[in-house]
Amino acid sequence: MRFLCLATDYDGTLAHDGVADKETWEAVRRFRESGRKVVLVSGRDLDELGEIASPLDRFDGVVAENGGVLYWPASGDRRLLAPPPPPELIDALHDRGVDHFGVSSTLVATVKPYETIALQAIRDLGLELKLAFNKNAVMIMSPAVTKATGLHAALAELRLSPHNVVGIGDAENDHDFLDVCECAVAVANALPMLKKRSDFVTAGDHGRGVTELVDEVLADDLRSREPALQRRHILLGKRSGRRSAKDEAVRLPPYGARAMVAGPSGGGKSTVTTGLLERLATNGYQFCVFDPEGDYDEFDDAIVLGGAEHAPSHDEVLQLLAQPDQNVVVNLLRVSLADRPLFCAGLLPRLQRMRVETGRPHWLVFDEAHHLFPARWESAETSLPQQLETALLVTVHPKEVSPAVLRHLNLLLAVGAAPDETIAEFARSLNRPLPRDIPPALAKGEAVVWRPELDDRPPLTVWLPTNRTERRRHSRKYAEGLLIPERSFYFRGPEGRLNLRAYNLILFLHLAAGVDDETWLHHLRRHEYSQWFGEVIGDDELAGEARRAEADAELSADESREHIRAAVARRYTLPENPSLPKIAPPVSR
Repeated sequence: MRFLCLATDYDGTLAHDGVADKETWEAVRRFRESGRKVVLVSGRDLDELGEIASPLDRFDGVVAENGGVLYWPASGDRRLLAPPPPPELIDALHDRGVDHFGVSSTLVATVKPYETIALQAIRDLGLELKLAFNKNAVMIMSPAVTKATGLHAALAELRLSPHNVVGIGDAENDHDFLDVCECAVAVANALPMLKKRSDFVTAGDHGRGVTELVDEVLADDLRSREPALQRRHILLGKRSGRRSAKDEAVRLPPYGARAMVAGPSGGGKSTVTTGLLERLATNGYQFCVFDPEGDYDEFDDAIVLGGAEHAPSHDEVLQLLAQPDQNVVVNLLRVSLADRPLFCAGLLPRLQRMRVETGRPHWLVFDEAHHLFPARWESAETSLPQQLETALLVTVHPKEVSPAVLRHLNLLLAVGAAPDETIAEFARSLNRPLPRDIPPALAKGEAVVWRPELDDRPPLTVWLPTNRTERRRHSRKYAEGLLIPERSFYFRGPEGRLNLRAYNLILFLHLAAGVDDETWLHHLRRHEYSQWFGEVIGDDELAGEARRAEADAELSADESREHIRAAVARRYTLPENPSLPKIAPPVSR
């Protein structure tokens, strides 16, 4: 489920003239019985709410006094989220003839037109307070407190993200808390500006509008409203070849996108994936990355579990993801290639249960997806959840990924020099017809977007936005990490008598210094160093340096070694006394 919580205003929304009817309360009950939560977000004093909306245990939580008080009906716990009103202000209002005002735990409430007197009193006293309006009502309160801050406090204790909340309101003081919610709804009787800024407006007014919204959520989790939720969509790129700025942005819905990024090494998969993760983090969507090769160890917006020295545990992953604002990278370097599908299959059902209960993590990202869901994995059909919901898979070859996973996907991003070949491979794997008008080539920084379910539409070519920080080439991983056997470099020699495995750059340089000249020159003349640097390390500049050494027949073995050693040292921070990681158990073949 996407929407697990309803945040609703009381006056003018649930209630009409302070009273909510039987049908509205029934809708609230049905919403909670579906396993979802309901949080009341009101400007009223908590004691008043206890009288007019009794019993308050109709709600899971109550935010009262415009964000100043948080109350939990089940336990009776009450917490102030703002300081009490200054006594000097209360005295000043009395002295200036304000007859209609009330004092609660965290605010002073009055009515129009006394806002001008209240504002003048605040200025004269030198207080740092603000006025908040709810139609004719005026609230005087701490400037840092709003309905949004109160809702955030409630969601933090419920371990829910605002991205799993639908909010509904009617007045000025509802703007901020509706902006926080993934979906913002205005009832038909709402103020015009609130209607304008909401994602959609109910046909019914007051409680009838709330009931209407509840029915829609219970019917399809608001999937039919997705076109109205464009403000939440994540930028993927901009359409290439269009001079007009109108509609040129290509975006992904934050829920329900099941995408694959595919293409050759060095083709731009990391650029697409890292950029998308950056934008998910910026917008507060929680993600969990399965990282077989340690590519995301230096990603700033997540905590990394596991590495070359130890494997992560399922419990560690779930414990961190229980915090709604914490993203996680699951480094699987220490998990053998043969065991990676089993590790993933064991964790996915627990993540799926977490998604049912909390709606999170919002995105699952599977780098090197062919390691986790190999095409020949016989247990794929029974080990995978029936629905991935929202996910991103990254691979070189779609055909190497299990068809049981490919059938879930609804979007392909092809990168690299030959997107037509990648799309054709993806289509063949699913026995689908090829789309028309596939671009045969791409410029640097471009990708092709194909939605297989829309067979009649040609793919789009998009420019990828610049990432917040240029992707670092994982210097620590390649210098000190542990590449899997298939991506390691092997010094074998001209007759294949050796089998010296370099699983990172440190070990490569160490072995290079020790092998005999014949072995070194054998691989040099076959251009295998530049090939490894380019295709595996993904460093085109380093590969270019190696190609220059490989092409210079006058260089001796020692001179070419030094040329390549210096090129590596210029690009990677190599520790003076490296401790090489233990080699993972060999992969059974």
